[in-house]
Parts: sequence; C-alpha cells; structure tokens
Amino acid sequence: MGKGQEKTLISTNFFFKYQSKFIRGKVRDVYTVKEDFVVLVATDRISAFDHVLTSAIPYKGQVLNQIASKFLDDTKHIVPNWKLSEADPHVTIGHKCDPYAVEFVVRGYLAGHAWREYKSGKREVCGVSLPDGLRENDKLPEPILTPSTKAESGHDLDISYEAIIEQRIIKKKELEELKEYALALFSHGSKHAASQGLILVDTKYEFGKKGNEIMLIDEIHTPDSSRYFYADTYQKIQDGDQQQRQLSKEFVRQWLISEGFQGKEGQNIPEMTPEFTKTVSERYVELFESITGEKFSPRNYNDIDAVIEMNVNGYFA
Repeated sequence: MGKGQEKTLISTNFFFKYQSKFIRGKVRDVYTVKEDFVVLVATDRISAFDHVLTSAIPYKGQVLNQIASKFLDDTKHIVPNWKLSEADPHVTIGHKCDPYAVEFVVRGYLAGHAWREYKSGKREVCGVSLPDGLRENDKLPEPILTPSTKAESGHDLDISYEAIIEQRIIKKKELEELKEYALALFSHGSKHAASQGLILVDTKYEFGKKGNEIMLIDEIHTPDSSRYFYADTYQKIQDGDQQQRQLSKEFVRQWLISEGFQGKEGQNIPEMTPEFTKTVSERYVELFESITGEKFSPRNYNDIDAVIEMNVNGYFA
C-alpha cells in the first residue's frame, strides 16, 4: 500500500474461507473459492505492452471494478455473465468459468493496434479487409471483429475468424454465437456511450462456459479494455488531422512510446513521476464519471485488506 494521500492497493495475499486457489495476474488477483466461485480483486497496478508499470494508480482498481460491475448488470439481457456480487469497491465475486482461448476485439474505428498495423501497410486485420485511404481514428464502414489468442508469454496474437475454426480452437456453431454476442454487446455499449456524449471506439470481450452455458466473463467497457473518444469534438479533430481526445489507457501507451518503451526486449520500463501518476488517476476517475454519468465516490483505503476480507467472507458466510 502507498502512503499518505497516495494510498493504493498494490497486491493482496488473502486466505478467504473455503479458498482453494490463488493466481496473481498483471493487474488482478484472482482467488478460487469452493471450486465453483471466483473472487476477482482489481488492484491499482497498471500494465501496458504486457508489462506491469512501476507505479500503482490510486482508485484505478475501484474505477475498473465498478464500471465493469455496472455494465455486467446492464448487459445480462444480451448474454448471461459471471457476476454474482460487487462485494467491495475493488472486488467482484462470480461464477468460475472455463474461458475460451480467444479474446473478441470489436472495432468501430481505426485506432490503436489496428491503426499501427494499417499504417505499416497492411490492409487486412485478422482476415478482415480494410479499404485504402483511411486515416488514424476514422470510422470504419461497420464494426469489425478482430480476435486475438492468448500467447503463452508476451503479446496476444491476431487470428482470423476462419483460422479459429480451421485450428479447431472453437467449434463453428459456438464461434458464430460468440460473434453475435460480441457485436450485440458493442452495439449496446456504443448506444450507451453516445447517450453520455462519448464514442465507443473499440473494446474486447472475453467469454467462458459454466457447464454448457456460455457466459461473458472478466471486465467490460472499462478504460483498460476499451477506448473512448469525445463525440462533440470528434469530427472537427478528424477534419483538422489532429489527435483525438480520448478516455482510455492509450495515452499511457503513447507516453511509454515517447519514453522509448514498447515492451520490446532490451527496453527498460520508465519511471512514472508522482505528477504523471496523479494525472493517470484523474483520467480514470474522469472516465468513470463520463461513461456512467455518476459521481465517483473514492473509497477509504484505511484498513483496506481487513475490509475486503470481511466483505468477501461475509458473502460466503
């Protein structure tokens, strides 16, 4: 935990009632309870280019957890999901599912990784053809699915819809169902974003199965899994060939690139100054308030470990 004004939840080491397994991810600590349930603790760690950065970001975990929690509730009419309870501002408890080995990335605009690929000369992303003449952040003719597979280590790998079937990663019938879910979720998220004066640019969804039931898992429509632009200035900025104002983690990636780091071998992760860390925290809070339309209520970090343990154990009491 940090000190003074900048307290953070950097890592956890709980022993919950009925706990059977613990995995520390890049930014989440994941506990298995009673074999059938997952306790997902969204810490304040931040990662980019598949590396955990040097500083934790105050309130980041709370922002991600509470945005995801809201949108899991708002989309359960589209697809069942893993959430059972937001047990704590930093914690969600849900069903333990067997995840698919594919992340479903939906893009409505040419930004981020897809733009970098396009700029390098590629006119096909994950088997989807793109027209010539597009500029960074241009709207695509229609939202496209650009899946990726989880690599054993390092960066996720782009894969086409056809290759998923050919390599028998997911059966064709299930893959079609998952694609429909992903596009429906993106449509729903886009409409909600528009109602808040934002554009949902791109996002990723993860799915799993509990028994024979497909469920949406992990987070949804957060700044770590999604990119947002401000709608009111989008067209003027595009017409002026300027960089879009955006609410996402992309600005952290751009800062890292400017500091000479893209996660490549031999590169050192730059130190984040307290001033930059504070800016990142403020951007996460800004996104929470912009996308939810609700006022952010920062949690009290005092005795946070004891509070989380009490809240989680209380759920399973």
